[in-house]
Amino acid sequence: MFPKYDVIVVGAGHAGCEAAHAAAKMGSKVLLCTMNMNTIAQMSCNPAMGGVAKGQIVREIDALGGMSGIISDKSMIQFRMLNRSKGPAMWSPRSQNDRMRFAEEWRLALEKTPNVDFWQEMITGILVQNGRIRGVRTSIGIEIESESVVLTNGTFLNGLIHIGEKQFGGGRTGESAAKGITEQLVSLGFEAGRMKTGTPPRVDGRSLDYSKMEVQYGDENPEKFSYSDETSPIKEQRTCWITYTNKEVHSSLEEGFDRSPMFNGRIQGLGPRYCPSIEDKINRFAERERHQIFVEPEGWNTVEIYVNGFSTSLPEDIQYKALRKIEGFENAKMFRPGYAIEYDYFPPTQLKLTLETQLIENLYFAGQINGTTGYEEAASQGLIAGINASLKIQEKDPFLLKRSDAYIGVLIDDLINKGTEEPYRMFTSRAEFRLLLRQDNADLRLTKLGFDINLASQERLDKTLSKKKETARLINYLKQKKLSPEQINKGLEQLGTAEIKEKVSAEKLLKRPQIGLNQIMILDPEFDTYLSHFPQEVREQAEVQVKYDSYIEKEQQMVEKLSNMENYKIPLKFDYLNISALSNEGKQKLNKIKPETLGQASRISGVSPADLSILTVYLGR
Repeated sequence: MFPKYDVIVVGAGHAGCEAAHAAAKMGSKVLLCTMNMNTIAQMSCNPAMGGVAKGQIVREIDALGGMSGIISDKSMIQFRMLNRSKGPAMWSPRSQNDRMRFAEEWRLALEKTPNVDFWQEMITGILVQNGRIRGVRTSIGIEIESESVVLTNGTFLNGLIHIGEKQFGGGRTGESAAKGITEQLVSLGFEAGRMKTGTPPRVDGRSLDYSKMEVQYGDENPEKFSYSDETSPIKEQRTCWITYTNKEVHSSLEEGFDRSPMFNGRIQGLGPRYCPSIEDKINRFAERERHQIFVEPEGWNTVEIYVNGFSTSLPEDIQYKALRKIEGFENAKMFRPGYAIEYDYFPPTQLKLTLETQLIENLYFAGQINGTTGYEEAASQGLIAGINASLKIQEKDPFLLKRSDAYIGVLIDDLINKGTEEPYRMFTSRAEFRLLLRQDNADLRLTKLGFDINLASQERLDKTLSKKKETARLINYLKQKKLSPEQINKGLEQLGTAEIKEKVSAEKLLKRPQIGLNQIMILDPEFDTYLSHFPQEVREQAEVQVKYDSYIEKEQQMVEKLSNMENYKIPLKFDYLNISALSNEGKQKLNKIKPETLGQASRISGVSPADLSILTVYLGR
């Protein structure tokens, strides 16, 4: 009934979709297995993509040739560039999306991708022979063979939903949990754990009083995620709103604490630290009189509203009572209650940097199975797992991103070397080279890498090379262009910056904090005419490179210093346990994680500088 596949992807969430698309585009024959074809790429929680550090990840996926940026653009209902008041390393694109259109666009994209087949059924086990994957087994006993398997099970592995004192199996509301895989993996020697996440209630937007809320508009000149010409910036946007909880809301919620699965011990898994439930917030931050609530539409044509900031697993009657005490929610009608969900995950220290498991060859894990939270984190792992599964079948070198290459590299390096005991979320603060890893230069950093593995197209590469060339041309013009005191001193005074005494270059002026390209255009009309020939993304790129040149150079020097350790390879079967000089903790951690380079070893928690020195000596022998 089935041919032998190159790659089988289990789960069609954000990770699974990216894995299937990438592997197929690179020439592999792919089977995408899902329990429900109608929930492919479901936005299980908030109807949004991007945000702080997450927006950078979406752009990196796009630059490599993945689809999350394009799908986000096509289903966008609002766009905002966060942190514009801060430096460019912090600028982060974020979109509100139409939940139904997002899922539809992903399914259509996959159906148009040659080499992707679909199968709707629960996968209950994997087929393993001599330590190597050979396929999957379905719930009705069908065995489907493949060279590799990517598990992207999300919250479905033994998923358990909690609403107050009620609990029932499920991977998402209205959908069954997945059984069998955890138990088999544990029997094969894998370590498993439990995590928890949650979602807020959804309400009827017709029942809300928006006049009592703060309006949150999208950007006046919205941008987009994808660098490709396949999408365009959004022309019309939907409004979001902000309101707040209050003491009455908190008091109502506290009435249900004795029935809260979080407080009475029924939930064992750890939840996301940076996205706590509303009951957790009012319990941990009792001194705060209010908490912010974002009121987000679920799409263009639906009245359903996502109550961002009100994630909860309290009883539904408590949720309803508390919701109606939020300003603007006095007459709110609830579509469905919020809930918490516990699910199995596998500590990611059991993986290689390719996301292949150490125990079973050609078996890959991606997404929440690795302990992460968020669509963007999952999608990026799916992309890398799909790429590496395809490359390995083709007997090509693995595709690895360093911490200095991408936020995706930071994410995977953190997971493999440090592990995680709570849902991992990406932040700009996790990246030590964040000025190099900006959202505006993801194409310059990664498109050539995507092209080299047959994922990014020639058209995308040509566009990136053109941007690079045009940026260099504009920077060179800024260096050559001289401005005299007579021309600009009056304007400089109005801008609140020091006057000049002799001619200076436009580049030198641009380094001043009060001056950007727009100000130079005002100071010199001739420059305005010249600049009009360059697209906005080239202007932005040139301005950032000029303004932050010295800081960027320092980060690049730091990367070069550290690269020696990254290039110092460690044999896969290196025997750490027989090196008596290593600390006991160092031996245990190195033996468990099996780092591939000295640089990777240096980032493992518990491996001391002394351990690294000893390791260097032994490797030198």
